[in-house]
Amino acid sequence: MTTNKDSRGGLQDKPFSYREGGSGKVFISWRGSQVLIIKGRKAESFLHRLKVLDDAGQQLAMAKITGNFKRGNER
Repeated sequence: MTTNKDSRGGLQDKPFSYREGGSGKVFISWRGSQVLIIKGRKAESFLHRLKVLDDAGQQLAMAKITGNFKRGNER
């Protein structure tokens, strides 16, 4: 069963951020370090989803889309 909340409280301090880049790109960062670039339709869909969410929901959405990046994939 999946829950749509931050049960551990790891997103309380808002570690994720995003910025829109040129050519339909979205850059997602975790604690200031870029961890993901989304392009094209996936980026458009992601931005549309973020516009209807509150801060906590946005943090959770960014955590989900970045996945398990802290297992050696971070840049």
